[in-house]
Amino acid sequence: MASKSAKKANLLDHHSIKHILDESVSEVVTSRGYVEDVRLSNVRLLVGTIIIVIALFAQFYKKKFPENRDFLIACIGLYVVFNGLLQLIIYTKEKDAILFTYPPAGSFTSTGLVVSSKLPRFSDMYTLTIASADPKSVSAQEPVHLTKSVTQWFTKDGVLVEGLFWKDVEALIDQYTKEPKKSK
Repeated sequence: MASKSAKKANLLDHHSIKHILDESVSEVVTSRGYVEDVRLSNVRLLVGTIIIVIALFAQFYKKKFPENRDFLIACIGLYVVFNGLLQLIIYTKEKDAILFTYPPAGSFTSTGLVVSSKLPRFSDMYTLTIASADPKSVSAQEPVHLTKSVTQWFTKDGVLVEGLFWKDVEALIDQYTKEPKKSK
């Protein structure tokens, strides 16, 4: 009998599979003492709110069309600029990231983690990457990767075998946090 909290995915939908795996990765990382850094998400929400406000001003401006032409042109211009800014943030900063963290409390590192994942369409190979949130930092480690078939973590009914998945993710975190080898 399956427990109530069993995570089940539609095995024919790779978005469903990736969502369940990404959600579980976030749980594993935060259970290891890393606190999620939501600053980038907050910036994206702020820019999105500004875009919505611009659209609302354009829609509900007091004057009707021929009289508000210049105002509408300005709103359209601002709408394009802020949408471009939002896309730039997503493309340059967020990429495939599913989680940004602060450094764990009491650690000697000054940088958190960026956890990213990929599950290409028509592929069963899930790639999980853990890297430094600030790769230029002195305390940054080399990124580590795990690529494995999702068939290793799901039953034929689509239920995630969390114990196996958590073990693999924790091993990847341990691999990232281990001391780097000293070069001679």
